[in-house]
Amino acid sequence: MNFALEKAWKGLLDSFHLDHVERPDVDSILFVIGLQELNFKTGKLSKDQKLDVIHIGLCVVFVPYGYYEVVGRDSEGWIHFKSIKKFPNLNAEDQEIMIKKAILDYYK
Repeated sequence: MNFALEKAWKGLLDSFHLDHVERPDVDSILFVIGLQELNFKTGKLSKDQKLDVIHIGLCVVFVPYGYYEVVGRDSEGWIHFKSIKKFPNLNAEDQEIMIKKAILDYYK
């Protein structure tokens, strides 16, 4: 276990100042990032749109690593990305570690 990463991750989660006991998971944080980047002023999102927001959050945090490039926005304000390079073949645990590091870098 990477204790430094987990300590930094806990600090990030604590910074959200949530009132409920349950901590957000990686997808929840990616959803927040996606919403921040989209800057939507809209009400409800469909289930598919929520998944798209999570995907946007994922792409955004990996842009600095050279995995994605922003292509632009469509007429509805959705951000589109171009895949630049392939991700390494990692197991689920290592994938989560890689995503957590990218999220932490995003919030620095």
